[in-house]
Amino acid sequence: MITIADFQKIQMKTARVVTAERIADAQKLLALTVDLGDGDVRPLVAGIAQHYEPETLIGKTIIVLANLQPVVIRGHESRGMLLAVKDGGMLKVLTADGGGAAPGLPVG
Repeated sequence: MITIADFQKIQMKTARVVTAERIADAQKLLALTVDLGDGDVRPLVAGIAQHYEPETLIGKTIIVLANLQPVVIRGHESRGMLLAVKDGGMLKVLTADGGGAAPGLPVG
């Protein structure tokens, strides 16, 4: 359980996927570049490679947790986390494509 104060620290935003590619020697990982609007373009590593071909993500507007501490995963910096749901054995990335949401919009 978290408090409302804890929840208010979380910054979820829309982000447009600019690039996506597989990380060599990592079956589950993709390296993405995402645009959070206002010139904020950043790298992101996601464990979704078994569920998505990289080219199918380019141009999609996804939901990211934008204020995570940066980490390096398999030599790739990750400055955020995309949100996905597990549906049976599949991961489904949460998107805001239906409404044409711009990058950088707050979610919540």
